[in-house]
Amino acid sequence: MATTQDSPKAQALAVIERLPDDATMDDILRELALARMIAQGLVDVDAGRMISSEDMKREIEGILE
Repeated sequence: MATTQDSPKAQALAVIERLPDDATMDDILRELALARMIAQGLVDVDAGRMISSEDMKREIEGILE
């Protein structure tokens, strides 16, 4: 399994290798994007850049009003 210390290429290959052989290009791109978002989210958590679910709900409700 790829780790955050692995090169971006190694990380991408690890994601792709977990997909079935009949995965489409859209499947591959979606999984790569998801893996990148998760990795960035973990970096943000480690850096303390997060808010509570309640605060996020209030922000969303403020936008929708």
